[in-house]
Amino acid sequence: MLSLTTTEPITPPDISAINVPGVLISLGVGIAVWLAASFVISVMTKRIAAGSSFMKKPYFRWAAPALRALDHERRVQRAHTIGALLRSVVGVLISILTSVYVLKNLNVDVAPILTSVGILGIAIGFGAQQLIRDFLAGVFITIEDQYGIGDIIETSEVVGTVEAMNLRITRVRAEDGTIWYLRNGEILRVGNRSQGTYIPPETPPADEADSAPQQKAGE
Repeated sequence: MLSLTTTEPITPPDISAINVPGVLISLGVGIAVWLAASFVISVMTKRIAAGSSFMKKPYFRWAAPALRALDHERRVQRAHTIGALLRSVVGVLISILTSVYVLKNLNVDVAPILTSVGILGIAIGFGAQQLIRDFLAGVFITIEDQYGIGDIIETSEVVGTVEAMNLRITRVRAEDGTIWYLRNGEILRVGNRSQGTYIPPETPPADEADSAPQQKAGE
């Protein structure tokens, strides 16, 4: 007969497969790489903002559109924007790699997790196409120096002065004082009046403008 009072001993979970030193090493390496990358990016950002001649050497010609001599405020703004972008990208990559190695050392099968993350990323990508488009457009606007804070630009929607810009939105003050928020991905054509030799259209003298209605009334 079976005894209802018989109980099986409870065995604790097997933690022998967990590589504790590996977990600590993975975390330490990830933090060290992040600190080193942040230091390098900060140094590059400061040198670009200060207009260092180091970035003007021949082997940096490929980056000439992004690093050409500009006024101080424009150069600082673009340097900080590029630095923030690099920090974000490097931070995400290091976090993902460190998490994968930590999970492996914890004896966790990461293959299903990576598959799920990949599917989720595809779904988010389809749902956030416009956001990604705005972000990439902002990156190229900044790197190519199409316009910057203080420039007078002309788009299909508005003519005004750029007051602020980031990787998604450009804020423009129109000539009548209206503040426009332009999504970077929607700016298909832009003219920069501050970079070229813009000549404003000639306006008729005030006396001619006043005399025209009088002549018409006299007729």
